[in-house]
Amino acid sequence: MAAAQRRRVVVTGMGALTPLGESVAVFWDGLLAGRSGVGPMTLADPTDYPCQISGEVSGFDPERYIERREARRMSRFSQLAIAATQEAAAQARLDEVADRERVGVLLGNGNGGYPDIDAAMRVLVERGGMRITPFYFPMTLPNMAAANVSRAFGALGPSSTITTACAASTQSIGDAAETIRRGAADVMITGGAEAGISQLGLAGFCVMRALTTRNDEPERASRPFDAHRDGFVPAEGAGILIVEALDHALARGAEPLAEVLGYGVSSDAHHQFQPDEDGEGAARAVRWALEDAGVGPGEVDYVNAHGTSTPLNDASETRAVKRAFGEHAASVPISSTKSMIGHALGGAGGMEAVACVQSIRAGAIHPTINYEAPDPDCDLDYVPNHARSAEVRVVLSNSFGFGGQNACLVFAAYES
Repeated sequence: MAAAQRRRVVVTGMGALTPLGESVAVFWDGLLAGRSGVGPMTLADPTDYPCQISGEVSGFDPERYIERREARRMSRFSQLAIAATQEAAAQARLDEVADRERVGVLLGNGNGGYPDIDAAMRVLVERGGMRITPFYFPMTLPNMAAANVSRAFGALGPSSTITTACAASTQSIGDAAETIRRGAADVMITGGAEAGISQLGLAGFCVMRALTTRNDEPERASRPFDAHRDGFVPAEGAGILIVEALDHALARGAEPLAEVLGYGVSSDAHHQFQPDEDGEGAARAVRWALEDAGVGPGEVDYVNAHGTSTPLNDASETRAVKRAFGEHAASVPISSTKSMIGHALGGAGGMEAVACVQSIRAGAIHPTINYEAPDPDCDLDYVPNHARSAEVRVVLSNSFGFGGQNACLVFAAYES
């Protein structure tokens, strides 16, 4: 269906818990200031590992958001999702939507309750399997963030979880918009959450040599597109959007913050975890998202990059942008949110979507911090080190996951 004929979908609420703080406002202020939320790892003992830093939601107390008994029966990723949804739901005035069967949930997540899996494994080995908590599965399964959000907010409509690794949250937002467009819901709670910092997760990434070892300067460790990048910083957090059919939002007086204009997904069909070096798989997702949005490369004002700070990913993404944008690639500003918060895997795209909408509303592009040494393989405009004022009407958000699973979104300023 042509973009002009289908049901329009807008964002009416946002919530964020990130390594920069526990609200959208604090998150955005930190991004514009170029402040890093990376520090020494505290959620797991990293003593025996080459990476000892992380981006954590420091000081998070789930009981500020969830009744104590309920909170104790949830993994941290579910707790973060509910907390972020509270902020988004308040902004969208979600409690005013009377027909709860028309409200759904579609969240992205990569690993589920990994710290609790780690803890249960230790109990199993040290004390026997019958001593693990009976809430082990309800806590740890990846779908439980969506399930818990649905319970907490009375969302009786479609409910699902996307687990496409680092593309999960971005894909969840795109699929949520499609759910509304096909008439299955009027409102969707979407985005994603991740809280996987644990010794088991740390070990898995360290043996792959995927993580940075720049432990002596945590704030400078995540350096996407810089020549001296050496791996990503593990992180956690949640970014939640309330997306809604435009006609439904206007009928109840909700304010559209931005429009979800386009969505594209593709597969590299290349490697278990390394990206397609020439960027063709990612470029397909970019092209399809732009085509779905009905905009050309020259109309994109800003690209929020996947930008993980790994040698292979950043070079591959640069090539993908060049393939998809052609002659416009050199002139479009690109920046990486992960330079300040690290890489929250399946939750990353949700937080980055919040940053994209904020860029449109604020007329500003946050920087890629720690960009010091140019890399000949990464030679585009990465908005180095300082925020930039700009008229931002159309934004592309990129997320590329293990397995070569790519997802891209196009957000645009709302126009009646």
